[in-house]
Amino acid sequence: MMQEQNNIPVWLITGTSSGVGRTLAEAVLNHGHRVVLTARNLESLKDLADRFPDTAHAAALDVTDPKQVLKVVEEAENKFGRIDVLVNNAGIGYSSAIEEGEDDAIRSLFETNFFGLASMIRAVLPGMRERKQGTIVNVSSNSGVVAMPSLGYYSASKFAVEGLTEALWQEVTPLGIKVLLLEPGGMKTGILQKNRQSVRNPAYAETSGAVRDLLEKQGDSLLTGDPERIAKVIIKTVELEDKPNRLILGNAAFDQIMQKLDDLKTEYSAWETISRSTDFPEN
Repeated sequence: MMQEQNNIPVWLITGTSSGVGRTLAEAVLNHGHRVVLTARNLESLKDLADRFPDTAHAAALDVTDPKQVLKVVEEAENKFGRIDVLVNNAGIGYSSAIEEGEDDAIRSLFETNFFGLASMIRAVLPGMRERKQGTIVNVSSNSGVVAMPSLGYYSASKFAVEGLTEALWQEVTPLGIKVLLLEPGGMKTGILQKNRQSVRNPAYAETSGAVRDLLEKQGDSLLTGDPERIAKVIIKTVELEDKPNRLILGNAAFDQIMQKLDDLKTEYSAWETISRSTDFPEN
């Protein structure tokens, strides 16, 4: 029986109190795997942990607290013996034109979306390196590839995740560790209502303000991502031996990212002559 338990994968998922993190955690548990549930508010995890007493373990975690990150990883390894899959899902949003941005809100955004994610990665890598296996899943966004007015700071935090992840998979793939970067579009999780908002400047009424008006009026009706379908895709992809490095989730996200790639190639190519003119002349 103990040997059977040892063969069951162990997931640590950040931000499982609500949204896609909660949906994913429940789907993984229903799939028969073990999950370390984490959230700032431990009470929000109690019902799920109670439903799966043998395979779920709830732990209080604020990813912006490095000491708590280390404590939870140690707790998870003591409870289940290892961490096979880390899903960096915890994140927050912020709507603001660049000029409108408030310093504390910007720093809080990066502390959660980027620095907290990086802390989690550094904490789990020693164990994964020792076992020469493991999977790290970083949840980015289509906004991590395509920026738009009012979401500049959010995009900047996700662009940072993209760059870190691209370097990470080059560093750890030779060590037997897989890395998966998810780029989902908008999901019906109620996140728009939770986003922090900056004070508006009328100078940006036609750009950032227009986007914010649209999001406030139409809200979740603009978001087509199904958290349950996304959870199933994540589980299936994690279980693949030959995983992609990047995976777009959602029709709108796919179209937006592909258009961005086409636009980049067109613009770079148009300026190729000047781009190539800045090196020292060949001897």
